[in-house]
Formats: sequence, C-alpha cells, structure tokens
Amino acid sequence: MPIYVYWGEDDFAMEKAIVTLRERVLDPLWTSFNYTSFPPDQADSIVQALNQVMTPPFGGGGRFVWLVNTTISQNCPDHILAELQRTVKVIPPDSTLLLTSRNKPDERLKSTKLLKQFATFCEFPLIPPWKTELLVQSVQQAAQTVGLKLNPLVVELLAESVGNDTRLLYNELEKLRLYIQSSRKPLDVNIVSELVRNTTQNTLQLATAIRTGDTPKALGILNDLGNSAEPGLRIVATLIGQFRTWLLVKMMMETGERNPQAIAQFAEITNPKRIYFIQQEVKSVPLKQLILVLPVLLELEVSLKQGASETSTLQTKVIEMCQICHNN
Repeated sequence: MPIYVYWGEDDFAMEKAIVTLRERVLDPLWTSFNYTSFPPDQADSIVQALNQVMTPPFGGGGRFVWLVNTTISQNCPDHILAELQRTVKVIPPDSTLLLTSRNKPDERLKSTKLLKQFATFCEFPLIPPWKTELLVQSVQQAAQTVGLKLNPLVVELLAESVGNDTRLLYNELEKLRLYIQSSRKPLDVNIVSELVRNTTQNTLQLATAIRTGDTPKALGILNDLGNSAEPGLRIVATLIGQFRTWLLVKMMMETGERNPQAIAQFAEITNPKRIYFIQQEVKSVPLKQLILVLPVLLELEVSLKQGASETSTLQTKVIEMCQICHNN
C-alpha cells in the first residue's frame, strides 16, 4: 500500500522527489491513463483522489494519484476521515497515493495518526540561512548530482551566493557546467563570482547599512534588490542570518571568550578564520542594538508571509531598524 506524504518549504527539492517517484511508478506509454493530480481548489478533491487510487491501472506500470497542497493533515472533517479510514487499508499494491503540503502535519489529528500507520513521510525543509555548514554540504551534494567537481573556495562562494534557494543553486550549477563544456577552463573563484547571481552579497551590504544606521544607503540597496526581483522573504532570511551571526559573536565577546574555534562553534560558523573579521564588524556595536533588531526582522517575516505589501513593508521596517542602530 504505497502512500507518501511529502511536506516542507523547499519546493524545488520536493518537485525533484515527486518526479522521481512518479517516474518509478508510471509506465511512460500509459501515463495519460494512470496519472491524476487533484489541486486543492477542486471540489471534493480528497474523496475523488481516494476513489481514483482504488481504480486498477490500465496497461503497464502502476497508477499514480497526487493530492496537491492538501490540508488533510491540518484540517480533516469527519466525513473525509471516514473515507480515509475506509480506503488506506485496501489501496491496491500497484497504486500509489501522494499527498503534498508546505505545512507540517498536525500530529494531534486523527487523519495524521492514521497516515502515520500506513504512509511514508518525507520532509523537505529549507536550510536556515545561518547554518553555513549545512549550506556548504548542500552545495557539495548538488554539485555531485550534476557531475561538477568544485574546490572548497568555490563551494563556499556558491553557498554564500545562493543561500538556501535550492532551485537557484541547481540553475547556477547548470550554468557553471555549460561554461566548463564550452570554455574547457577550470572553475575558480573569480570566474564563478562573475557567472553566479549574487544577490545575497547585496543583501549583506544592506545588513551592514542597517547596522551602521545609514538609512539612505540602506533604502538605496533595498531599491536595487527590488529592481533585480529579489524575493522579499529571501532578503529577510539573509538579514536574519547575518544579524543572528553578529549577535552570537558579540555575546561571546561580551563573555570574554577569545578562542576563534569556540566562537565559531557557538555561532555555527564553518570557517573560524571569519571570526576576526566579524569581531571587527561588531566591535563598536552595542549588544542591545543587535538584540533589538532581531524582533523587528521576525515581525517583518511574519508580515510578508501574511501577504503584506512587500515594497512598503520592507521600506518601513528597514527605516525602523536603521533608527534603532543609529540611536543605540
């Protein structure tokens, strides 16, 4: 009874996993007969999907039924639960049911508890932008997948440039692969920095402008990021990661810690050599200032996720953070 529940915010990684699963189940010659997807806005999509998955496949391969962005693990009415209870135990072995959602399944719901008994759950989380070691590992794994050999400096540059945007990472790696094929030249940091879109670096410049309380400069960089179509939530994620790193390093400095390895471990920084430069950045910055900025960033993230106007909300919060940093 192959049932799969995929959830998480890394849409690209989830899409790749869905394609792999679908290709494993379906016979290409019979896909049009045996593949059905049900969008969340379709009436009675869950009931229809459960009925469809009970239908034996035509021809070769298996049947693949996909409930897209379903809420069955967040909100499951009694009649849907009854249908689910009736179906999951008797799904034919050559049928596959896939349920996907960006939201974490609610472990308290009866529907989730039932699916836990019969389904394989896979999470596709976004790596927190401050988890530099995990970002580096992600780049290394993706490079192996596309067949690229990258030196450590290039890997770190890519991790810094694309952050946790998996789709952008694979796009940039494909660009680098094509460059190697056409130029026959090995990749180095200078070449990669010219080829790779580095809006993360621009956002780090925005973080610096905020930290120094330079409102005009911060708004100018923010405008440039907007003109380059940089997503607001990605800007916020990078800012949170940068201010979090500054805060953790400053906290260790306040305790009198001098060991770069100890500070790097506490701040989750892969390369201890970066500690000296970060210490210089926050040397004259009051700890209180860094503490006050983070709640504003979290408010900004929540507002954007709730659908607030991206441009005006970003501008308002950037001004607020600059004022905090200028006054403290």
